[in-house]
Amino acid sequence: MASLITPTAATTATQKPLTPLPPRATTTAAVVPGRRNFLSLSAAALFLAPAAAAPPRAAAEADDEYVKETEEVISKVRATITLDKTDPNIAAAVAELRETSNTWVAKYRREKALLGRASFRDMYSALNAVSGHYISFGPTAPIPAKRKQRILEEVETAEKALLRGR
Repeated sequence: MASLITPTAATTATQKPLTPLPPRATTTAAVVPGRRNFLSLSAAALFLAPAAAAPPRAAAEADDEYVKETEEVISKVRATITLDKTDPNIAAAVAELRETSNTWVAKYRREKALLGRASFRDMYSALNAVSGHYISFGPTAPIPAKRKQRILEEVETAEKALLRGR
């Protein structure tokens, strides 16, 4: 009977002795491409970093543009949702508001600096409510009183935040 602890002659004959792994290549030829890539990326980052950073004056101009465009959108929202449902120009006003709001959202929703602002958050919420209503019920459907009140409050809050620079 073969013992479980000691190997039999059949198993030792088929096993090969373990050979050590060859040492890792540490020649400079293997290291140079990594260094070369690092150095070229570092150099590119140094040259492109000043071009990518906006000077303070450009940031201030962009902020002024955001404030101006947001105020225009606020006035269009107020004018459109307060129109009488019998007004013959309501469909055109809603179409213009939707185009303006889509342009505003597409322009500013990817700006990381604006995402945390209270004015952006409230304006985005108001535009979402207005657009959702007109998409669901059509351009001539009047906005219910509760929804209209909430939209006007959000627009007012956004306007106050804009005045405070938020």
